[in-house]
Amino acid sequence: MQVIVQDLLTSYSRVGKGKQVLILHGWGDSSASWKAVAKKLAGQHEVILVDLPGFGETQMPSIAWDLTDYANFIQAFLRKIGAKPYAIVGHSNGGAIAIRGVGQGILQAEKLVLLASAGVRGTSSQKGLYLISKVGKVMASPLPKRMQARLRRGLYHKAGLDLLVAEHMQETFKRIVRDDVRADAAYISAPTLLVYGEHDEETPVALGRQLHDAIEGSVFQEIPAVGHFLYRDAEKQVVQLAKEFLSA
Repeated sequence: MQVIVQDLLTSYSRVGKGKQVLILHGWGDSSASWKAVAKKLAGQHEVILVDLPGFGETQMPSIAWDLTDYANFIQAFLRKIGAKPYAIVGHSNGGAIAIRGVGQGILQAEKLVLLASAGVRGTSSQKGLYLISKVGKVMASPLPKRMQARLRRGLYHKAGLDLLVAEHMQETFKRIVRDDVRADAAYISAPTLLVYGEHDEETPVALGRQLHDAIEGSVFQEIPAVGHFLYRDAEKQVVQLAKEFLSA
């Protein structure tokens, strides 16, 4: 299905019946990769999947956005389709959007499920990664465009940056990776489940525990031997954890 939200053609789908659960995908991803999880949750819930602006089949914003812009978009989207989610499930950047939205009162939810949520910024490693990206840009500037692109890809790959996952969203990416949600997390009163993968290098367990500490009464779960895309690599465990938490 499609709908116009904030002048952007927005793609979304709804499946199942029951209390509504909104799923927010991560950076460079789309709602398509969540269909298997949505199908398993649809037995007890109406699951709403949406392609965030700039990803999947939803139009890209005309200017660079930050997490607040995305949270405001989700608020407008939910109003447009007449939905009031009982719970929000957010993965990676989708989790950061959920934290910003709920923490600042832009979004409402009775429960939150944060899977490998991003949003903890300013660590020494993250500053190093961003510095590498800036150095790469300076180093590449005198070179032919084809060589510039090759050098940047190499540096970003080594730095572990997601910038080239969606090159058309570079400016938005730069704003988001400097947008910290820990202060927002402290204002969340809704029951919250945080799930992280033991081998996640993009949003390490240690950063997840910082969000756990910030969200009073939250529940933290670490899944052994999986990485960032735990909803795919440990789908059965993630779905079971989510079902138990949402029905409790």
